[in-house]
Amino acid sequence: MRCDSSQAGTVMECPTCFQKITAPQAPAAGDDQKFVLTGTKVGERPLPKITTETSGTAPAAKSFPLGAIIVVLVVGLAGAGVFTFRGKLFKSSGGGAPTNGLATAPGEEPATGKPQKPEKPAAIAPPANDANWMLSLGTNAIPDAPVAGRIHGRDFICEWAHFTDGTLALRTNTRGATEFGMLVNFGGAQAESLSGKTINVAADADKAAKVSLRWKDESGTVQKEMFDNGYAMRLEFGALANGRLPGKIWLCTPDAEKSYLLGTFNADVRKPKPKAPKK
Repeated sequence: MRCDSSQAGTVMECPTCFQKITAPQAPAAGDDQKFVLTGTKVGERPLPKITTETSGTAPAAKSFPLGAIIVVLVVGLAGAGVFTFRGKLFKSSGGGAPTNGLATAPGEEPATGKPQKPEKPAAIAPPANDANWMLSLGTNAIPDAPVAGRIHGRDFICEWAHFTDGTLALRTNTRGATEFGMLVNFGGAQAESLSGKTINVAADADKAAKVSLRWKDESGTVQKEMFDNGYAMRLEFGALANGRLPGKIWLCTPDAEKSYLLGTFNADVRKPKPKAPKK
């Protein structure tokens, strides 16, 4: 079949098979080469346009810039380093234990989801006052505050109270022997017999429960001063419950430093260890 070049792209009917055929594009003007052009049936995908270029080089493949490759490698190495040393790079601002690389402001919860436990404030003894030292206590009200006062010229505040083997101890250190504090020995009486009782000792009593003051001198050696009379004391025990013996005390001793203790306590009752049987 032949047609004029102006009919390119139009639909024609084959005179032999009567099929509808789309005329192909004609060669470019001035092309001396001869081509056998093929049309396409209507409904089929058209053939690509034939060009007369027979020479020339194929377009060069695009190359990836070297600089971009270097940047990608540096970023990747930096990310790996941060992931590996994240525990050392990120720490809480307070200098405490790491919180998964996240610092927390005061009062907020750390990254672990657990609330921060507030630190217990240190106990501070109120300044000693000579007005609290008297050898005639009468009915003076005992303040509803932890036991505090003065022992051998030094301000004292009770940090631990316990009742063991008939002795009430009000002291600062929580382990070992009493280094700074006061002990009252009730001659082996048990906590059950003192529960709910009030004890009043006048300064003119001939003999009373033995009181021992303990403190450290400049060399760090523990010193003692004992009294079994001449002191004034009012001691009010509460009810013994759950291994605790609460109470209130006001004690003034006749030493030159005018030592005294007053306030409330909640003593930990400890049973004496049983004696080993004799062999």
